[in-house]
Amino acid sequence: MNSQQVHPQQLPARGLPLRQRFGNWSRTVGLPRKLAIAVAAAAVVSGIATYGAMSGAAPFGTDPTNVLILLNIDLVLLLILGAIVSVRLVRLWLERRRGSAGSKLHIRLVGLFSLVSVTPAIVVAVFSALFLNFGLQAWFSRQVSTALDQSLVVAEAYMAEHRETIRGHALAMANDLNSQAPFLVQNPGRLRQLVNRLAELRGLSDTAVLTRNGRILARSGLSFALELERLPEPVMLRAAAGEVVVLTSEADERVRALVRLVAFVDAYLYVGRYIESRVLNHVQRVQGAVGQYKQLERRQSGFQITFVLIFVVVALLVLLSSIWVGLAFANQLVRPISGLISAAERVRAGELSARVEEGDEGDEIGSLSRAFNRMTGQLEEQRDELVEANKQLDERRQFTEAVLGGVSAGVIGLDANGLVTLPNRSALSLLDSSADILTGRSVEDAVPEMMHLLQEAQARPDRLIEEEIELDRGGRKRTLLVRIVAEKMDGNIVGYVVTFDDITALVAAQRTAAWADVARRIAHEIKNPLTPIQLAAERLKRKYMSEVSSEPEIFSACTDTIVRQVNDIRQMVDEFSAFARMPTAVMQPENLQPIVQQAVLLQRVAHPEIEFALDLPNEPVIMDCDSRQLGQCLTNLLKNAAEAIESRDGTAAGAEETGNITVKVRAESGERVIEIEDNGPGLPAENRDRLSEPYVTTRVRGTGLGLAIVSKIMEDHAGEFILSDRTSGGARAVLRFSNVKSDAFYKGVKKMDTGS
Repeated sequence: MNSQQVHPQQLPARGLPLRQRFGNWSRTVGLPRKLAIAVAAAAVVSGIATYGAMSGAAPFGTDPTNVLILLNIDLVLLLILGAIVSVRLVRLWLERRRGSAGSKLHIRLVGLFSLVSVTPAIVVAVFSALFLNFGLQAWFSRQVSTALDQSLVVAEAYMAEHRETIRGHALAMANDLNSQAPFLVQNPGRLRQLVNRLAELRGLSDTAVLTRNGRILARSGLSFALELERLPEPVMLRAAAGEVVVLTSEADERVRALVRLVAFVDAYLYVGRYIESRVLNHVQRVQGAVGQYKQLERRQSGFQITFVLIFVVVALLVLLSSIWVGLAFANQLVRPISGLISAAERVRAGELSARVEEGDEGDEIGSLSRAFNRMTGQLEEQRDELVEANKQLDERRQFTEAVLGGVSAGVIGLDANGLVTLPNRSALSLLDSSADILTGRSVEDAVPEMMHLLQEAQARPDRLIEEEIELDRGGRKRTLLVRIVAEKMDGNIVGYVVTFDDITALVAAQRTAAWADVARRIAHEIKNPLTPIQLAAERLKRKYMSEVSSEPEIFSACTDTIVRQVNDIRQMVDEFSAFARMPTAVMQPENLQPIVQQAVLLQRVAHPEIEFALDLPNEPVIMDCDSRQLGQCLTNLLKNAAEAIESRDGTAAGAEETGNITVKVRAESGERVIEIEDNGPGLPAENRDRLSEPYVTTRVRGTGLGLAIVSKIMEDHAGEFILSDRTSGGARAVLRFSNVKSDAFYKGVKKMDTGS
């Protein structure tokens, strides 16, 4: 059954929770952005409506309820818009912390929009608060307060004047009626006449004489007020007590008075006069205005705080709306710039296929995006062309390096300035260096021994410069045959090619062959007369020894010296012959341990004063070799070591130490190694690299052929002969045989031989 991993966004909508489906749908239709736009627009409209309601503009009027409702709406919108803006600002801050592309520009744009929007809002709020404060100070100034107080005093004085007037009329009429009370009690008609005449005389609209229970005894002609309303009992009691009671009311346009007629048994005088309605309305309005003014004056600080809070709310609404607009605009502006920055970073990382969305025609950012896409397209095409060209160059270079790597000669490419550009493997091996060290260096620094040849090639670029040089690297001297030729292009020198071969072995072989021919001739020419000389000396001693009477000892010593020197010369001639006629090695499997033990045994007997130590493995060490020649190698090396120990200077450090020679045999992976160490004076400082050449020796009695024979035998065995100083003093000779068959091979051959 083939199972595939399905991304959660690829699941059917029915399999998703309702919340996740709603979130996907809202992101698809852009619901958060649309809601934010709606809230910002509502906040702006609500702020304008609140300002209109505060100023009393239509259709809100001066109803404070409208202001309160709009202020609550402003607060709700302020909270919602603040939450939206806060979320956006937190996201922007997190992007800034993560170092997102364009986040710094985003923050600067938002800050600029906020500053531009908040500055007018703050200025308007400050000026509104100052204007309100100055307006309130003007409204509640001392002049206005004094004018209103004086208006109230005038209105109250006007009403007081009418009350005093009606009081005086009431007292005057009461005196007139009391003075004629005896005549009027008995004659009600005359009482009515007198009341009517006194009312007309004083211009009173209402005049009546009544009892305490409200029965009217007499009245003027048009006085019907008492029939429509009854006087309150407290007023009657005050009048009964002798007080002149003046009656006024806000709903009535009259000033009335009630006084008791003391000359009558149960009678009260009621008088009234109408006040002009316009004057009364003015008085009432003045009183209401003054009361409202005093109330507002007490609430002045509350008004200031309320209006300032309203201004702050509206300013915050405008500020948050502006910040959101700034965020939206910054998003529109920063999004393509962020895309450009991200694409530029990708291009910097090497992704030249990076592209950005192109905007509308005529848009500067769109033009920049199209220019960027064209640039990256051209860079990608050029990169592909360069990659292809470099690929071809690499293929050619690899081919050239493969060709040069297969060449045994060292090859170095130089530029026109003599700097190394291309060394092959053989050159690195011969110069004992690496490509990183040589490349880019001058010949004078890299191989100073070739500098004079390069200078000669630069002076004569049309000729091939060839010369042998001696090169010392890592304590090993080599003889190199160097050739330098100039490389030209269009008649100009573009570089030089240096080739060199290691001819050290060739020179040594030539020298060895020459010495072998010389040795063969010397052995032939010298060996022939040695036997007659020796026989003649022995015959002289036998025949004439008895006849010599004067100094016979000298005669015997001379003949013995002749015989001994002849033997020494014959031994030297034998060595020459052995070097000149080195037989071909006969290879067969041999165990190195017996060969080494036999060679050490011979030298131990010859030099009993020297300690010989053997370090042999427990298992046999088998290899293909010529046992006779290998024994001769070991004999020569052990003899040289013993002679070196015997030649130590008595005054040198360690001269009193017992001579010690150690022979080690090791079987390594594909190699067999024999090491011979001594505690002698060590290798000489001069001609150290020529010790294995024929007739090179530092000893008085040496012929210089021992190490040359060892080197020749190791060459025939395809081995390596290494001479070096021992760390603790003395010399070390190493015979290393490479490409040796495994022990399992030799065991298998042995089994086959025994089985046959």
